[in-house]
Amino acid sequence: MRILANENVPGPVIQALRQRGHDITSVKETMPGSGDRAVLERAQSEERLLVTLDKDFGELAFRFGLPAGCGIVLFRLTGSNPESDNARALAVLESRTDWIGHFAVVTNDRIRTRPLPRKTK
Repeated sequence: MRILANENVPGPVIQALRQRGHDITSVKETMPGSGDRAVLERAQSEERLLVTLDKDFGELAFRFGLPAGCGIVLFRLTGSNPESDNARALAVLESRTDWIGHFAVVTNDRIRTRPLPRKTK
């Protein structure tokens, strides 16, 4: 899977995904301090699933209609146990292959997905 991990995605999750053979680019490593729009544009142009803990990406895709067909996975985990949160993130990301074209919100006990708006010409 091709992934762009936002700056707030924990390092252990990025490392584990790389070890499992996923093609993952980290914003923290390649474009630190970049704004959300630039991050979303990069994910879209490189056809990478955007993984984040920042709910602003939903607003960019739905309210402002920015192209986001690459797919966005927003993690909203409790943060009370980093190891559990990291394990949940890994399990969820590897649990499916149909992230493209969807906005997903992942909590401790469920995954909600909805289609992203399609860009019309």
